[in-house]
Amino acid sequence: MAIRIYKPVTNSRRNSSVNLHEEVTKRTPEKSLLAPLKSTGGRNVQGKVTTRGMGGGHKRRYRVIDFRRTKDDMPAKVVGIEYDPNRTCHIALLEYQDGERRYILAPRNLKDGQVVVSSANAVDPNDGNCMPLRHIPTGLTVHNIEFEPGKAGGLCRSAGVGARLSNKEGQWATLVLPSGEIRQVSMDCRATIGQLGNLDHQNIKLGKAGRNRWMGRRGKTRGMAMSHHTHPMGGGEGRSKGGREPASKSGTKAKGGRTRHPNKWTNARILRRRKSVRYGQLKL
Repeated sequence: MAIRIYKPVTNSRRNSSVNLHEEVTKRTPEKSLLAPLKSTGGRNVQGKVTTRGMGGGHKRRYRVIDFRRTKDDMPAKVVGIEYDPNRTCHIALLEYQDGERRYILAPRNLKDGQVVVSSANAVDPNDGNCMPLRHIPTGLTVHNIEFEPGKAGGLCRSAGVGARLSNKEGQWATLVLPSGEIRQVSMDCRATIGQLGNLDHQNIKLGKAGRNRWMGRRGKTRGMAMSHHTHPMGGGEGRSKGGREPASKSGTKAKGGRTRHPNKWTNARILRRRKSVRYGQLKL
């Protein structure tokens, strides 16, 4: 993969870079796997803004991704690697022996013509193969991990991420997640072998506000610049925070504060909390 850095011939080109998407081998999407995607602009059914900073952007169509990988014991050939505007990682188009086509998240080393398979039993631990965690050797990197058996993958689905399977004991498999969190999931949960591709996504510099608008992100006014009755951080003389922790307009803590519900049922399965940029290693 590579990033193209332009010369600053204009102000908008200064400090901007573009991902060349060298992994992508197929330019047009599979029509049978497209679905409409309606833009909400951050508004609910009453037309009220419930999520600030959303609106505009290029029109997109949703690519239907197979997060469950339940078409077992049937080899599938990789037709091509595609760009997906709805996510940071790339997607791979598979064609099964019976002619059916499906999209999956593309691991880092997946190539055109490669054969992948998903199964409820043990298969070769090659990149792109999917099976329950009980059959995956410890020490391997996995992605698209289920929280519960049969629920479809929910963990590690962004560009360049992967969790390390560190231990298997009894009914639980221990995973070291990219955030530093150590979590247990059931051995019957499925996961896909390998690290997701498009690693250079994190190194892209947009360079101008317009590229954010293309992605449907609107500008936001700082809370401290608002009046006291508009934002929790607003009001006061000069730059005044009001003596409270940084918070969003609705009062949710914005910079490193705990927002997770203390009685969530999966708390028992978290062995170590994630690492915070602000507070370091968080404790239970």
